[in-house]
Amino acid sequence: MKRIFILLTIAVMAVGLFAEEAVLIDFTKLSADILAPEDGQPTQNRATIMDYGAVAGASFTDEQKQIMKTSLAIRNWNIILASSSRTVQREVLSYAEEADSKQYGKVLGIRVNFPVEPWNSWALIRPPFEIPAFEARAEIDDQGNVTGTGESGVSGLSRFEGPDEDQDGKPDYGLGVVKNVGTIKAIAVNVYGLQFPHSLSVILIDNEGNEKTMFVDYLNFDGWAEITWQNPAYVAQVRNRELRLYPLYPTSTPFVKFGGFLIKRDADKAGGDFIAYFRDVKIIYDKAVLDTDPDIDNEGLWHIIQTREEAKKKWEMSRFGQQQILRYLEQQKQATEDTFTPSPKVGGGTN
Repeated sequence: MKRIFILLTIAVMAVGLFAEEAVLIDFTKLSADILAPEDGQPTQNRATIMDYGAVAGASFTDEQKQIMKTSLAIRNWNIILASSSRTVQREVLSYAEEADSKQYGKVLGIRVNFPVEPWNSWALIRPPFEIPAFEARAEIDDQGNVTGTGESGVSGLSRFEGPDEDQDGKPDYGLGVVKNVGTIKAIAVNVYGLQFPHSLSVILIDNEGNEKTMFVDYLNFDGWAEITWQNPAYVAQVRNRELRLYPLYPTSTPFVKFGGFLIKRDADKAGGDFIAYFRDVKIIYDKAVLDTDPDIDNEGLWHIIQTREEAKKKWEMSRFGQQQILRYLEQQKQATEDTFTPSPKVGGGTN
């Protein structure tokens, strides 16, 4: 009898898990708005800027560390071509750009230069770095410096969950991370198609670091459309679910990150330049953990989850910093001259 009561309780609680919706990433929030060079356009996005100078090491000067900043600004996003399609010319012609939409403002625009030859190809649209899940909230000045640290991302609201504009203690999402995610029921992508016959998939990264790629739809339409992926394994009826009891503590809250888009071009389809625009990606999901008010503050007493997530945060930052420093070094080695210096003339002649 007791076992039946427990199962019925879980079933009743599970009914309240359905239809949670969140914007996983909102590209209208990622336009460049700070760090404009003299007489130039802004280069970085304030809300998502990351400073990797702190992990650069002692061999760099303070001036070098000061410019070691990057963000999820749209122009920083990467287009990665299939190895069989990766030529210098195609990589130069494949990039992300801010696009002005009359309906939405700044959105993500991508250009991919696929081969014209009849073979299969693909392209990944990736953020400039793996989006951190535990980065603490911060206040950023116009030079991209952290002037004040807000609530910690460890066992709290992280910066990449999005701002808390309503001041209700809940993130508004849209910067790449959604926490407390159980089973995903559906994914929606708001995309502008130009009648290309290529397919679109969304890449998600879970709290274990596993990447999952979900095919959404083909882009053979014109204009804005919200195309969706429905989870074929989602069990809507609670009575048909496998119900289990799990320890409530200490378990870290699961989350998902936005990992990018995958565009596939079939061999029998038109090659060459491919253009598309993206407004946002949304998810509908079950909550992994119900919001409750326990009699005892387990985490306040034992700090087990905080210790685990602090270690994950340090690992995220070290991994992020190493990759960005390698890019910085490569940029410093890059040639800046476009023309040759004229050879000196002998005897002061004019010919």
